[in-house]
Amino acid sequence: MTPEKIEQIFQSFKEKKIAVIGDVMIDKYIFGHVSRISPEYPVPVVDVNRESSRLGGAANVAFNIHALGADALLIGVTGDDAERRNLANLMTEHGLNPAMLAPDSTRPTTCKTRILSQNHHITRVDYESRTPVDAELEQVLFGMFMEIAGSVDAVVLEDYNKGVLTPSLIASVITACRQRNTPVLVDPKLKGFFSYGGCSVFKPNLSELAASLGIPVTNDDREVEQACLLLGEKLDVESLVVTRSEKGMTVYNGSFTHIPALSLDVADVSGAGDTVIGTLALGLASGLDLVTSTRIANLAANTVCQEVGAVPVRPDKLLSACLAHLQ
Repeated sequence: MTPEKIEQIFQSFKEKKIAVIGDVMIDKYIFGHVSRISPEYPVPVVDVNRESSRLGGAANVAFNIHALGADALLIGVTGDDAERRNLANLMTEHGLNPAMLAPDSTRPTTCKTRILSQNHHITRVDYESRTPVDAELEQVLFGMFMEIAGSVDAVVLEDYNKGVLTPSLIASVITACRQRNTPVLVDPKLKGFFSYGGCSVFKPNLSELAASLGIPVTNDDREVEQACLLLGEKLDVESLVVTRSEKGMTVYNGSFTHIPALSLDVADVSGAGDTVIGTLALGLASGLDLVTSTRIANLAANTVCQEVGAVPVRPDKLLSACLAHLQ
């Protein structure tokens, strides 16, 4: 691929509009230093020196899409609480519109707080609900999607099993997209794994793939291929992209393509899957084939794994990586 072609791809990203539907959250980080063991109980005491809040889950997918220059439209559910306001403020600060976040007073806004010492995770504290949204709220979400369905170039369904992506909402969105020939990309979790029939690209990680089939799957090309074929018998999807940690990714779209990971220093894998699905969506929306889109997404994941915490892909770093590895 020539440098000019790569530049054209990045320019085309800026013309696209992607809808992201799913579980939004805040990722909080408390950074400090372990100086002693508590006299009250044998646990480490962290002396805090700074804190930060970042967009997580589906919000991080939207942020990655926006960071690459596209228009990201985020649909999700929050609580009716202070963290909802914090999330809306974070979105606004980063150029995203929080208007399609529906409040639900029966649940908290999902917030995951990670406590780190010298970049090592000590523990994590979660505020969340896994209860499926009720039928009324589901209709609100689908109504918001239908208002924009005709204007988007791709749709991402981002499932963290926090209750937004119910089987009926999934089916309604996929049906509406198939009627419009709009690609639907899915980042699944184990619960509801087989609710996504009819989607364009299904992106499990290796452990999710194995758990869904109820069999052990080692991180070996042959075993991953066999598992993909088994999953294809159970789930009607057009293509699979399996993320495999240090082994990179495997694409199955009638044939198999194994894409190795780069040998880079990995500081943190948090949010890498969000980066992958967002970049994949932009690639398909821009008319790229799935293998090329996955190669770019693989490079994007490698760049974000070099930083601590969930961070969006930086266009300059991704462009440099593409120029170095795709020519």
